[in-house]
Amino acid sequence: MRVTELDLRGAFLIELEVRRDDRGFFAETFHAEKFLEKGLASQFVQDNLSRSVRGTIRGLHAQLNHPQGKLIRVLSGEIYDVVVDARPDSPSFGKFLGIPLASTDFKQVFVPPGFLHGFCVTSAEAEVEYKCTDFYHPEDEVGVLWNDPRLKIQWPVSSPLLSAKDGAFPVFQDVEKKFEAYRKNKK
Repeated sequence: MRVTELDLRGAFLIELEVRRDDRGFFAETFHAEKFLEKGLASQFVQDNLSRSVRGTIRGLHAQLNHPQGKLIRVLSGEIYDVVVDARPDSPSFGKFLGIPLASTDFKQVFVPPGFLHGFCVTSAEAEVEYKCTDFYHPEDEVGVLWNDPRLKIQWPVSSPLLSAKDGAFPVFQDVEKKFEAYRKNKK
């Protein structure tokens, strides 16, 4: 397992070691001790699975009082995974990274707590699984509109399939204020 920190501090690309033979392959997708050695969260409490068709964008999502770290992997198909640093005290606050992930490349992304996360399906369909460091609290969820002009995310689609909730999210500037207020109250 090779772990590389991405340009946004705390976000990591994880490349799995894959053993192949005539039967197929084997890959270790998570190992708590190896994650701890790299300084990554290893206490996951919830796993989620989604299946979506080409052009679907899920996100951008986060939680304020119960921020979730996430370990993202693609089980089938391909996605364009997006992480946005929403930590007001971070030097990369408001910056994003887009990372192509495919079931065939055996890569995962670790998204730290305090980030917004979303993805776009770029294959006919994709199944995405992610482990979370905290439980889902719908009352605590915040989101940002997928095409927020300030973030300038270069999604691979111009007219995505969105849920009603994702299509009605506010722009980053409105969510930014919520993150700043939350951080001040926690100090």
